[in-house]
Amino acid sequence: MSIKTVGVVGGGAWGTALAQTAALAGLDTLLWAHEPETVADINARHANPTFLAGIALPESLSATADLAEVAARDLVLMVPPAQHLGPIARAMAGRVREATPVVICAKGIEQASGRLLGDLLAEAVPQATLAVLSGPSFAIEVARGLPAALTVACANEAVGRAIAETLGSRQLRLYWSSDVVGVQLGGAVKNVLAIAAGIVDGRQLGANAHAALVTRGFAEMRRFAEALGARPETMTGLAGLGDLLLTCGSPQSRNMSLGRALGEGRSAAEVLGARKAVTEGVYTAEAVVRIAAERRIDVPISAAVHDIVTGRTTIDEAIAALMQRPLKAED
Repeated sequence: MSIKTVGVVGGGAWGTALAQTAALAGLDTLLWAHEPETVADINARHANPTFLAGIALPESLSATADLAEVAARDLVLMVPPAQHLGPIARAMAGRVREATPVVICAKGIEQASGRLLGDLLAEAVPQATLAVLSGPSFAIEVARGLPAALTVACANEAVGRAIAETLGSRQLRLYWSSDVVGVQLGGAVKNVLAIAAGIVDGRQLGANAHAALVTRGFAEMRRFAEALGARPETMTGLAGLGDLLLTCGSPQSRNMSLGRALGEGRSAAEVLGARKAVTEGVYTAEAVVRIAAERRIDVPISAAVHDIVTGRTTIDEAIAALMQRPLKAED
């Protein structure tokens, strides 16, 4: 298949970094942003100081407030906040051409319904070919041209490989997978676990506790994802373990930095109220806990995060409850 034009839906840090990547690859790239000031900054100043400060964008990259223009492109990257993807996808209905690859680059589960983003997209734009891009990726590092490796999941191998070849470069290595469900779940659940990792750091519980939290968090992620149909090898790959290690290991992560602030004694409302960017793990935690209850999946760390963020329990109470769980064999 031939991909010459790319549309990027979402003018946040990751959407802008992906748009920059596509434009530098020589593709005719158009970015849609909700904020008029972001559209103006990209078109007039070739920059996005609100969400990706310090990065000079290619002059060939254009921005628009017209969603229909972006939806008509050969390849569409969906990079809005996860909780907004459903409404935006529905607004694109009928505007995407038959079999156009539409790639979900957001990471989360819809809080209100507990549905995966791929299911929302498939329902709203059934004529599209669904794909997912995920893995360990801080937007600022990709924008600076530092090396990164991600996974492109698509049930259609030819389309998946075409997307990988189109967006890949010497600095960005893309691997193809057919596990659309697993790649989505790895990117979603790791955000919840990163909040927990941040709490451990903010509470100064030590390196031992951090390592234990990440290890047991990975077991929880794998258990949850496999119960929903993910493949084990996906969870041990870039979109699972790789993304978890990155997000739980650096305060660059919005989710981990939220957890650190909570561990230091600040409230979730205080931290989130001061942010322009969305902290997806807060919303995904509720969805994970609800799905786990319905399917009888054990997710104690995610449940603790949800209870802490919503004020149902204190950090000390949550830690005590986790440490006093009945002894069992390690899974």
